[in-house]
Amino acid sequence: MRPCPTCRVSVIVPTLNEAKGLQRTLDHLKRLDPPAWEIIVVDGQSQDDTAAIAQGDMNAPVKLISCEIRRRSVQMNRGAALATGDVLCFVHGDTLVPDDLVQVIHQTLLDARIVAGGFIALITGKQTTRWGISLHNWLKTYYAPLLFRPHLFFRGLRLLFGDQVIFCRPQAFTACGGFDPDLPVMEDADLCRRLVQQGRIYLVNRVVQTSDRRVARWGHSRRL
Repeated sequence: MRPCPTCRVSVIVPTLNEAKGLQRTLDHLKRLDPPAWEIIVVDGQSQDDTAAIAQGDMNAPVKLISCEIRRRSVQMNRGAALATGDVLCFVHGDTLVPDDLVQVIHQTLLDARIVAGGFIALITGKQTTRWGISLHNWLKTYYAPLLFRPHLFFRGLRLLFGDQVIFCRPQAFTACGGFDPDLPVMEDADLCRRLVQQGRIYLVNRVVQTSDRRVARWGHSRRL
């Protein structure tokens, strides 16, 4: 793989009833410096104001795509198929990214051996920061592939989840078949397992913040 020379980053945001957090996420994405090449919101027929929020600022570079199938893997594949940038970056609707996201991705992909990467996810809420779960997720990025796919770990496999803002080269994404549309969950980990066939996966030493709403709803055991 050749290094990405310009790093036009296509940000893809899959949504389903994300009205509570989407505005903050989009506000952060619109302030990126340098800016994203495009922001694509792929909505799975939300029943709340998600679509209206995505369309709210006509002057902002946000494209709203309606997807008839309510499944994150399908929605992200739809966004990737429509993206025109040099890099695909998948951001959940309740996740906040650093202002220099594009520059960080560019610097990471200057290494031609790296085809994909992600960030350290800090799980936060209105009342607390989930330090323990955040630490466990960081460790799991390394220990899960080392324990269960050691041969791939030494080839560069790192286990990333959607909360970690996965980015990758479009060529590698296409070559490995993208997200498995039949998977309702764990589609991100499955993608990493196949992406490593194209090159190394890198965990960037920077933090993104994601909502703790699933932890609050499911409890710690299911989130781990």
